[in-house]
Parts: sequence; structure tokens; C-alpha cells
Amino acid sequence: MRVLPAARVVAAVAGLALLSGPITPASADDPAPPALPGLPPIPAVPLLPIPSLPTDLLVPQFEGAAVTPRPLASPTVPQHPYLAPNGTSSMHNDAYSTDAYAVSGPLGRNLKVTSRSYGVRECATIAFDSEHRIVGLCGGLEGFTMMVIDPVTLDVVDELQVSQRELTSGANPLTDICGGTYFFLDPNDHAFATTVDLKIAEISVAPDGTLTRERDWSMASYLAEGDCLVATGVDWKGRVWWFSQQGKVGTLDRATGAVKVTSLPAGEGIFNSISVDETGGVYPITTHATYRLDATAAGQPQVTWRIPYDRGTQLKPGTLSQGSGTSPTLIGRRWIAIADNAEPRTNVIVYDRRKQVVNRHHCTVPVLADGASATENSLVAAGNSLIIENNYGYDGVQATLLGRSTTPGLARVLIQANGCRVAWTNNQVIAPTSVAKASLGNGLVYAYTKPVRKDLIDAWYVTAIDIRTGKVAWSRLTGTGIQWNNHYAAIYLGPDGTLYVATVAGLVRVSDG
Repeated sequence: MRVLPAARVVAAVAGLALLSGPITPASADDPAPPALPGLPPIPAVPLLPIPSLPTDLLVPQFEGAAVTPRPLASPTVPQHPYLAPNGTSSMHNDAYSTDAYAVSGPLGRNLKVTSRSYGVRECATIAFDSEHRIVGLCGGLEGFTMMVIDPVTLDVVDELQVSQRELTSGANPLTDICGGTYFFLDPNDHAFATTVDLKIAEISVAPDGTLTRERDWSMASYLAEGDCLVATGVDWKGRVWWFSQQGKVGTLDRATGAVKVTSLPAGEGIFNSISVDETGGVYPITTHATYRLDATAAGQPQVTWRIPYDRGTQLKPGTLSQGSGTSPTLIGRRWIAIADNAEPRTNVIVYDRRKQVVNRHHCTVPVLADGASATENSLVAAGNSLIIENNYGYDGVQATLLGRSTTPGLARVLIQANGCRVAWTNNQVIAPTSVAKASLGNGLVYAYTKPVRKDLIDAWYVTAIDIRTGKVAWSRLTGTGIQWNNHYAAIYLGPDGTLYVATVAGLVRVSDG
């Protein structure tokens, strides 16, 4: 492993911390570190491994034991005709945003960890093309770049800048989700992404991995000053839908370029991606309510139903808005699930999403810790259940420096005929922002975790948890130091079951030996 000199590590820590806020001590008894203004961000060198530290040798490399696969039955997720195969099309895997894979992920057998640095650039959203290469939308200080990456070597096959940031706008590049967080990949290896300059960009991946920007559609004329595009999606008829942070919703006919727009109630913001189903439903969640939208024959978006939820009284540390941090999760032909922002505890809420239903509410279940519960990541659909992780306390990369971490908690909620109940809660797992993923092929859910350490070492792990029991099966170190922080990037399983997780300095690959 390449070892990063200690002086440069201090510079890296200080540089990223300056972007997101001050570093606070681990407790009231710990002295705050001195301010180090003007130092550069992470000195990760592109095309080399993510820099390792000598402290890697001072923490456990592997804990637990390898497991035997125990597949978990789950309701069928229909294959969307306008998306790449399930598990490969978007951040949340499929049209239902299940965050679950049919494939078996790593079992913990002689785990091999490799990485590649792409500088200060994080590939938060990943898909896999028809050649099983990684297609990532990667954000950095300079803007957003589409990258095609070899799934074994992690070498860059090709890259294409999609949009540039305006650093003079005052937006924090570590929390700004405008114009570059989400995209989807279609069956023909064409990606559809939003851009900072209010466009939807279509980018093709050729058989040799070459990227080409095919065309753009500008939505600027439909958006107010200061608004931005957050997410795109596609319905079962092939219409592209787009969503703005200030609550504008539009459809795009790619053949004609026709755009139809509607506005959600004033003051309701959109900060997450969306889900769609085979009945024509499109499901966004705003800072105030969960929605089902449908399009008319002419493509006009219309509200089919709207259900307010408890958005709490404040922006909790660990969330990006005062409202739900989840993209809606669909289960089977009936359910839609979200997490709210209630106090003192977050609730998992399940509704009946069908059109002709009198009583939509199925259950509301409080989860996680009193006074310290929040999630900025979608619920994982594992069988007829939902898994939620606690992100409370993550207010920037500084929250996990000097041995500190966030509030622990991972819970599973079972959906039953007459309501829901908490099956288990694990109060030892600490997953600051991991976007956990389930492997239905082996019965594990994977989280990216960081334990509290009194020796001030920042150790990051891929952790596998038994979905049925909530017990940790194993944890494998990826590395120590700020450069291993995933900062809201998701875990992914490739078509062969290899696990990937992006960090602020590159991409990590974990596979059984």
C-alpha cells in the first residue's frame, strides 16, 4: 500500500474540514485541534490507490467470520422497459428504489480490498453498462464528470465533463445536490443526467467504453431564478420526468422535445430521487409530503394523491433538508415506504400506493434513538421488510474526524397484514452516511461504518449484517483517514457480486478471495 506522509495527511484533513465547517473535539474533555487555514484538500493522486496511512496497521483489519449464503425471498421487482437491468440502472438499483440485489455479495472469505483515486472527486451515483463496466457520475470541486471505469482494475476507460460548478455561488460543494447527484441508465447504455446549467444531458457509452454527449434539453425557461434540477426518472411509457429543488415537475418527450410542467405547493422542496411503477405512478417526496403523480395522455403531470408527513421542527444534523431524507421505496404491487423527520424519533411509514384506495395509511413505526434519530438515505427493501440506518450527527466530514463518529443504529421493520413492527434494532453499528444495500442472494445487508475510537484513529469498514437477526457477520477495514469517508455515497454490488463504495478520494472494491 502507498503510505501518505503525515504532514500531507494533516493538510488533507484541514483542507476538507474547511469546506464543511469547524472541527470540534470528540468530547468536552478533548482539546480542539488548532486551525490550519489555507492548506490544500486531500492530496490523492489520480490513477493511484487511495492513499493509505501507517495507522492502518493499528486497527483491526477483519472482525467476524465468513458466512454461508442464506437467500432471502422478496416480492418481484418488474423490469422497467426503459431502464438497464435491475440492479444496474441507478443509485437505488431499480425502478422501485429497493436498494436490494438478487446477486450474492461478498461473504467474508479472504476478502480482497483494492482502490483507485480520482483526485478530490466522488462517484456518488453508479450504474453498470451492458459490458458490466462501472458508469459513474462523479462530483468534485470543478463540477460533475461522467466516468466509465473498469470493474476489476478501477482504471478510467473514458471520462466526459457533464457540467461545471459556479464556486462563486456560495453553495457548499460537499452538500450541494443541484445538477449532478442522480442519473439513470437505459437498456442501450445511454445515461440521462441533470446539469448545473439546468439541462438534461443524454450521454452514450459505446461498446469500447467511449462516452459521447448525444444531446441536451434545456429546462431553464421553466425554472425560477435560483432553482435547480435535482433528479430525473422515466415512466413505463418512456417519458423522462424531471424534478427541481423548488418543486417544479416536468415531463419530456424525447422524440419531439415537448415539455409539460406542473408546480407542487409553494415552499415544498425536493432533495431526493424518485421511484416509478408499472401502473404509470411516479413517486417523489417533498419536504412536506409523499406524492403519487401520473401523466395524462398528452404527458401533463398531475397529482393523483398527496399525503403529508411529520417533518419535525428543525433540520437535524445528518439531513440535507427539514423533511424526509428518503427516496420512496416501493415493495410489491401495493406498498410505498418513507421515513419522516419526526421528533423525538424518526418514523418508518408505509402507505398503499394504488390509485383506487380509500385508506392509504398502513402503519407508522418509531425507530432508532430518542432525540437522536435521522436518516438521509433510502429505506432498503429486504423481503417484506425495510431496513433503516441512523445518520444523526453527520453535519459534515468533520463529524467523523479524530476518532469521532455519529449516532449508532440500524433497524428492521416488518410489514405485516395488520400493520408493522420492529423486528430488531442494532445499536452498535455506526453508519454515518452509507446508503446501505441488501443482497437477497445471501441474506446480508452491507453498510459502510466507522466506530468511535479513543485513540483518535479514523477507521472505515465495510460491514455485513444478517438481515434476519441484525447481528454483525463481519467487518473489513478499507482504510484509516478522511480520504476513506464515503460522504453520502452509496454501496453498490456489481453483476458478479463485487462490492463497491465511493469515497471523497476515489473508489473502493471489495470481493471474496
